[in-house]
Amino acid sequence: MAESGSTQAGGAPSGLPASWVERARAIIAGEAEPVAPRRAATVVLLRDRPEGPEAYLLRRHTTMKFAAGMYAFPGGAVDPRDADHSVAWAGPDPAEWAKRFGTGASEARAIVCAAVRETFEESGVLLAGPNANTIVSDTTGEDWEADRAALVAREQTLTEFLERRELVLRSDLLGAWSRWVTPEFEDRRYDTWFFVAALPAGQRTRDVSGEADRVTWARPADALAQHRAQEMAMLPPTIDTLRHMAELADPAAALAAAADREITPIMAQGRFDGDRLVLEWPGIADPFGLR
Repeated sequence: MAESGSTQAGGAPSGLPASWVERARAIIAGEAEPVAPRRAATVVLLRDRPEGPEAYLLRRHTTMKFAAGMYAFPGGAVDPRDADHSVAWAGPDPAEWAKRFGTGASEARAIVCAAVRETFEESGVLLAGPNANTIVSDTTGEDWEADRAALVAREQTLTEFLERRELVLRSDLLGAWSRWVTPEFEDRRYDTWFFVAALPAGQRTRDVSGEADRVTWARPADALAQHRAQEMAMLPPTIDTLRHMAELADPAAALAAAADREITPIMAQGRFDGDRLVLEWPGIADPFGLR
């Protein structure tokens, strides 16, 4: 079993929010209830390079209410409309995904659809094709950008977008990797499914996310080194995922490894050592990547 990591509020280089202490104290004492986490999906988009795979990372605006200034993968909250049963679909069906996730089929469908939608919204990469064996090779141009903007503005649903373009969602291009839940002491909480996917041939990422002020492709080991040098701020889920990606030879290896992953929730547990809040991350060694 992997070693569990821990850190203390007020004393860690990661700078845990001071507001967590009072909320944690109230929650542990039974005087407050944690905020219910929203379902979310994140995609680790990988591209193959001779020196090893690179991951696509976005730096979230410092004005964002959640993970401000942090580097993260494309992703976001599940939209209720992502559960639309009429969405054109290829690959493992929602019932199969539900077995992996430990959810109902409708919820699994929404999570996978959110992963595809958010990836397109935040990078311009679309995991869909004319049929179950093909994938769109170019998503650049004014017409594609208009569709992407309409999705972001919630002026059209993913189902409507795919139907009008006569495309099917390719769920087989996604590999379920992990599930992370924001600690109970956060005001904004997410229950997030992480996926891996390879950049489709011919497609290119675009700096289009309104939530980011910078985007970059980076080898996982290089991104982790920049984090340790305090040049790229990241949260534990991103750090832990990049560690795993750094051990893989190419995107295909990541997708193959995903098939054997057990998807169980990972969430920091809090306890008090005197007046200090200690967060423990079961199964995650050095969660803030400082070594």
